[in-house]
Amino acid sequence: MQADYNCAASLRLSTSTHHDPRRAQALRRIRQDSFHSYLKSSLTHAKVERLLEPEVLASAEGDLMITGPALCLYFAALRCTTVPPSVPLPRSSKSAPPRELTEANCPPAFLGFLRVWASTVSKIQNLLPEHQHDLARVICGLQPLAQPFNPAVSGIAADLRAVAIEISQRRSFQDRYASDLQAALDAGSSGATLKVKTSFVPPPAYDGPSGLDAKYGTKYDRGKSRSPPASPASVFPPRTPSPMLFPHNSPALERIRQILYAALGDVLAGNMELGRLLKRDPPRAYFASVSLAIVEVGTRAVQSDGSIDGGAGMQLTVGECPDALKPLMVELGDIGKQVKKMRHEDTEAAIKAAQRGDEERVPRLDQLRRMLQGGVGFDRGARDGDGEQPVRRGSVEGRTVAFSNRINTLALNISKVKTFRERQHEVFEILSAVCGS
Repeated sequence: MQADYNCAASLRLSTSTHHDPRRAQALRRIRQDSFHSYLKSSLTHAKVERLLEPEVLASAEGDLMITGPALCLYFAALRCTTVPPSVPLPRSSKSAPPRELTEANCPPAFLGFLRVWASTVSKIQNLLPEHQHDLARVICGLQPLAQPFNPAVSGIAADLRAVAIEISQRRSFQDRYASDLQAALDAGSSGATLKVKTSFVPPPAYDGPSGLDAKYGTKYDRGKSRSPPASPASVFPPRTPSPMLFPHNSPALERIRQILYAALGDVLAGNMELGRLLKRDPPRAYFASVSLAIVEVGTRAVQSDGSIDGGAGMQLTVGECPDALKPLMVELGDIGKQVKKMRHEDTEAAIKAAQRGDEERVPRLDQLRRMLQGGVGFDRGARDGDGEQPVRRGSVEGRTVAFSNRINTLALNISKVKTFRERQHEVFEILSAVCGS
């Protein structure tokens, strides 16, 4: 992929490599290796600090694919010493020149995400040490310890996790993440102890119809199986049901799939930008479509009791779901309730603005949709003449970003469920048909 997470490990090197494909490929490999070296050390540090227990590293929990890159971004911010901020990277040797990611050498598709990270650097470095530790804990899903709690921590964590979600979507990251987790698990272990193995298995590559196949990743699946091992050699059971363990033939799961995919038509109607995104970055278009479909289902199908009514006899309650599927269904229902609450608040705000004669602000629900489609950095422009980043409007806790992360995390977990994985080519067919690509 042209716009993958490589930018997260970019070097201060010449960007004029498009004339030499072999040199460009070599540089992408260097960037990948640098990023994963940093990621391994970040995961190991988190294990030593007991931010991530070995059983979490060994599990196949969907959130772990977000936590790792978010920690990497957090440690990169702590180590940053440049103005404007750049991502410091490990050197290949002590005598090698410094490596870093800057706006000058970051792939264009990731510039917005780099700017989001850069906007957090001074905030992170200015936190008190105990609040910095709380930030790492929040990233890892742990409760903060400092009292009183610094509310800015939540907003910073939301931004870091939002960028991590973008990284976690990329196939080049997914294929190497298991080895990163394993390296962290192996660090500090003695040969006499039972070796713990991670059960993380990357989801299959995004499929696409006809011409998309060769270009965007089905090569990862051709000629070899990517099914998870029958019994991972882990001494720890997963703490929560993994999407890989959902029942494959569940009628409830099939109904959720049909309701979500039916919502795609409304999502795509008249959405020209999503069509352009499909041509430019098919994996991103797929993921954005699933996330937007979740919002659409929440807007029109989730009922007050948490059940889903997709019309045409497509009703589903939490009680009808197998135990392993209930958390996914509950989360979908809770997100739906929050979407409806947001829509109601937007309507009330618009009415009050009209009564006062004020200019109507952009509804939060519209901001959410734009964020899900374009990523957390969709509204980040270049620095101004003083080197300052444009500041995104919103509460210090980043409520919209945090809610976007929640939806994206659900979409990421849904994409791992076998029933969805096996039929994901249908999403590309719908995308291509509606968007005319």
